[in-house]
Amino acid sequence: MSNVVEQHNEVVGRIEKVCKRSNRAASEVALIVVSKTFGPEDITPLLDDNCRVFGENRVQEAQSKWVDLKQQYSDIELHLIGPLQSNKAEDAVALFDVIQTIDREKIAKAIGKEMEKQGRKLKLFVQVNTGSEPQKAGILPGEAVGFVKKCQEDFGLEIAGLMCIPPFDENPGPHFALLRKLAEGTGVSELSMGMSGDFETAVEFGATSVRVGSAIFGGRG
Repeated sequence: MSNVVEQHNEVVGRIEKVCKRSNRAASEVALIVVSKTFGPEDITPLLDDNCRVFGENRVQEAQSKWVDLKQQYSDIELHLIGPLQSNKAEDAVALFDVIQTIDREKIAKAIGKEMEKQGRKLKLFVQVNTGSEPQKAGILPGEAVGFVKKCQEDFGLEIAGLMCIPPFDENPGPHFALLRKLAEGTGVSELSMGMSGDFETAVEFGATSVRVGSAIFGGRG
């Protein structure tokens, strides 16, 4: 068994333990394998072990490997978890199945237009900047409820959930709690939160998906 498969299985086991401790079913939490900077040779062992949910940060990098991989493995679910520029909306809608980083009106409009044009219906998340960090993408917490409503009512988008990346130097728990509260206020049910260093905490706070890369692949390629 390849090392990445072993490490993936270890992460799955850790998620299952937290779910049991939190009285949650393990099936409630999706593990998104973050494969940014890794090539097909690194990803294929996981695909051959029936892993099907992956996350990428950049559209162009994802195109270089996932167009071919999706032809070989037709049931892949590919998530865009990095910032999206409006000029990449066409490519993003064509390749990805889930976009987690809708964070401004321009992107919401572009995604809506491209889904209609291409006849594709993607699962969409709004990214919330829970730490109100000026250098980080995401809707500010105080604007999140209104923005989700605008996406739904003005742009006709079905928003499945919210996503966040807490400040790296802060306790993530309060940020996960804030995202859950905002989700309750908007009526969306899915929470994408938690990465390699804090996914167990995220599961305790109600994450429905966690984004794990380095705990599976090791250091970036």
